[in-house]
Amino acid sequence: MLLRGCVLRNTEWCFGLVIFAGPDTKLMQNSGRTKFKRTSIDRLMNTLVLWIFGFLVCMGVILAIGNAIWEHEVGTHFQVYLPWDEAVDSAFFSGFLSFWSYIIILNTVVPISLYVRWREGGPSARLRWGPQYPGVPQPDLPLPCSVEVIRLGHSYFINWDKKMFCVKRQTPAEARTTTLNEELGQVEYIFSDKTGTLTQNIMVFNKCSIHGHSYGDMFDLLGHKAELGERPEPIDFSFNPLADNKFVFWDPSLLEAVKTGDPHTHEFFRLLSLCHTVMSEEKDEGELYYKAQSPDEGALVTAARNFGFVFRSRTPKTITVQELGSAITYQLLAILDFNNIRKRMSVIVRNPEGKIRLYCKGADTILLDRLHPSTHELLSATTDHLNEYAGEGLRTLVLAYKDLDEEYYEEWAVRRLQASLAQDSREDRLASVYEEVENDMMLLGATAIEDKLQQGVPETIALLTLANIKIWVLTGDKQETAVNIGYSCKMLTDDMTEVFIVTGHTVLEVREELRKAREKMLDASRTVVNGFPCQEQLSTSKLTSVLEAVAGEYALVINGHSLAHALEADMELEFLETACACKAVICCRVTPLQKAQVVELVKKYKKAVTLAIGDGANDVSMIKTAHIGVGISGQEGIQAVLASDYAFSQFKFLQRLLLVHGRWSYLRMCKFLCYFFYKNFAFTMVHFWFGFFCGFSAQTVYDQYFITLYNIVYTSLPVLAMGVFDQDVPEQRSMEYPKLYEPGQLNLLFNKREFFICIAQGIYTSVLMFFIPYGVFAEATRDDGTQLADYQSFAVTVATSLVIVVSVQIGLDTGYWTAINHFFIWGSLAVYFAILFAMHSNGLFDMFPNQFCFVGNAQNTLAQPAVWLTIVLTTVVCILPVVAFRFLKLSLKPDLSDTVRYTQLVRKKQKAQHRCLRRVGRTGSRRSGYAFSHQEGFGELIMSGKNMRLSSLALSGFTTRSSSSWIESLRRKKSDSAGSPSGTSDKPLKG
Repeated sequence: MLLRGCVLRNTEWCFGLVIFAGPDTKLMQNSGRTKFKRTSIDRLMNTLVLWIFGFLVCMGVILAIGNAIWEHEVGTHFQVYLPWDEAVDSAFFSGFLSFWSYIIILNTVVPISLYVRWREGGPSARLRWGPQYPGVPQPDLPLPCSVEVIRLGHSYFINWDKKMFCVKRQTPAEARTTTLNEELGQVEYIFSDKTGTLTQNIMVFNKCSIHGHSYGDMFDLLGHKAELGERPEPIDFSFNPLADNKFVFWDPSLLEAVKTGDPHTHEFFRLLSLCHTVMSEEKDEGELYYKAQSPDEGALVTAARNFGFVFRSRTPKTITVQELGSAITYQLLAILDFNNIRKRMSVIVRNPEGKIRLYCKGADTILLDRLHPSTHELLSATTDHLNEYAGEGLRTLVLAYKDLDEEYYEEWAVRRLQASLAQDSREDRLASVYEEVENDMMLLGATAIEDKLQQGVPETIALLTLANIKIWVLTGDKQETAVNIGYSCKMLTDDMTEVFIVTGHTVLEVREELRKAREKMLDASRTVVNGFPCQEQLSTSKLTSVLEAVAGEYALVINGHSLAHALEADMELEFLETACACKAVICCRVTPLQKAQVVELVKKYKKAVTLAIGDGANDVSMIKTAHIGVGISGQEGIQAVLASDYAFSQFKFLQRLLLVHGRWSYLRMCKFLCYFFYKNFAFTMVHFWFGFFCGFSAQTVYDQYFITLYNIVYTSLPVLAMGVFDQDVPEQRSMEYPKLYEPGQLNLLFNKREFFICIAQGIYTSVLMFFIPYGVFAEATRDDGTQLADYQSFAVTVATSLVIVVSVQIGLDTGYWTAINHFFIWGSLAVYFAILFAMHSNGLFDMFPNQFCFVGNAQNTLAQPAVWLTIVLTTVVCILPVVAFRFLKLSLKPDLSDTVRYTQLVRKKQKAQHRCLRRVGRTGSRRSGYAFSHQEGFGELIMSGKNMRLSSLALSGFTTRSSSSWIESLRRKKSDSAGSPSGTSDKPLKG
């Protein structure tokens, strides 16, 4: 609507001012463009409001034409005592004026009050802090009304939910916006990060491979691996006064290798103690505190610390390490920092003997291609260990080194300096220089870090899957690790028909692998469309519905380099159709930009609400792109939370957010809107019918005070109470029957069809509301035999009938009665009668004789039995069809929620009977990975030497901040309508 557009433009104007004035300017500029998110109901409402306005104009035209005809045919005969105004010189001009009069009278049919009510003072009103732009003030031009009040109530319910409160972190759930609550009840696709979202992001050094020898496994006397409960005591690190007491490792042979002076083992831990950007703080003698950029780095440096290679301190040019009790200071020559493209980090140091060496750690897919050919045999053994660690779901990292002679380093340092000072393409030039030196390295070994699943993740994913929500995992980890986590959290199961793995390096390879996957799915379902194989026409609606209805369960796993080809314009549809036919999708080794591109692809071609959930800075773009963004307040700071619409501490809370709060919010909003349109049309259309009996003179049926108070006092609070508190089933049943979530996905409760049904019911009510009293008053008399019919008595009768009918109707619509509902419904009726009698009382007449001149009219009218009989008859005739229809629907075609309520009622009866009776009786596969998806490192800041204390504090922030066949048929119908990609992205509506 126009008003909403004005608010948005003013908000963006204010946003622009704050960017240049605020202290967090750089953070806001680097966070990407913040999109104004709106729900599908909002977009539908804008369309419906335009339709209603068009309907209002049509009514005005009809009545204006009627006025012109009446004035020309009939009104001319009454010019003697009903003359036209001086400005009116013809019947046509009278009709023109009548048009605008009826537009004003009938304007209550347009639901402007549904959204906003202007605050006194307008643009000069105070600023408020807007949820869509965290930390940015927005102009408070409109005072939220109706819809916004309901949404605010739903947001408070989320914030107050004790079952979404994390005791360990003392963090409640937080609704950071009030505009998307009902969209939570319509989600079809969830895009989730892995590390820190599905897992705890608490890293533990578990195993390692050093020079072809694997450490970390314990074996019994028979040579079998010992389980955790069968293992002996962990290693005793008491020999090391600087050891971290929380660190646990089980294999004593690794410590023995360190103590015996194995050079490869020493070099392994020396690399871990030097190649990092960790900051160290020693508060007391021997008490070291590490502040790491990522949990992976902290775990690796801590492991080196416990095995005798203790990182003590650093300056911009040196690193001090205590190696087996001896303090050694290395000259730090360069830090080749980590980023999401390089996927590795290196340092170049000079030891006390003057030898220059490069130490490097990174993803195996990157580092193994940069090793010297002489390490072939060692590479084979290390690869086997990597595969073994991958099968256990551990996060892997490869370590390597390279010796540099003085002359080569001096030449390379000059090229690096020139690249760092370049005015254009600085990052690309630095990457090229880094690439040059990070080659022909010698392999040292590999590390394996464990990151356990969060509590409740498998159960949450299983429940959301039953609610027909598809979950896609977008992670920066290795394919094997992601697949292993997929099995651990029950996204992937051994019962699946097949798990397709796409690893092609070229466009043709990726296209062929996707084609084979579709062929296997279609062959399994033995489905042919019009006699031709379904895969021949990928963009057709029939192929979409066929693929999504294939027999069996499938999963798709795709690597980052393959995904880059799959997201190209000529292949994105093939990828999307294949992925959407699968029950689970896992995208590995993806960059933050690719995450956002995958979400945008689904938004573009599927009529579905998307939700993205993550915990780190690399998830911000994905969170902003999705319809709904959820931030996990975990180990990687609060960037994701700041960019999100909803935030909590654990992934398991997502099931309650969607299946309880989201479903209830959608149900409440839909019932509220349906009733709101019904009561407004029932109220307004009476004027339209009355126009045919008053010479189209724009005379109103009700008095001016009733028109003013109808939406503000008489009918506002009951519908707000229903919109805030209503439930169809209790929260336990919402979790027990996840299929209850599907009506929201299919947009069944409020759409164009439901809108027209509500309008039809309102018009039907208005017809009876006018013509039944009109027919009765034409012949009825008072108790004393005088004529009952007069304008004010008729107005009181119609108004009273209307208030009673809409009150009874909202009573029928209310599914969950609270004391507030009772108070508002019956209180509104009582307030109506109190105000009615007060306006026709002697007291107000004495004070305002020109305003309240119909003294005693209400008392005299409502004292007549014929009037009450008319009111009762009108109420029964208006309500009876609704009751009959709902009774037949419950009997012949009940919804799932109706069935659940009936089951709950039966259970209560059975429990009551049981208590009475008791009283009577008393008398597989490879999977692994390395997390490279955190943000770029702080190597440049460390080397610059600018305020080392400040950089330490900056790094510390990363660690201290805390159903039934009819539903299926509708779903297939919806898939058919969404098949043509060219027509889906422009439509704001679902279903």
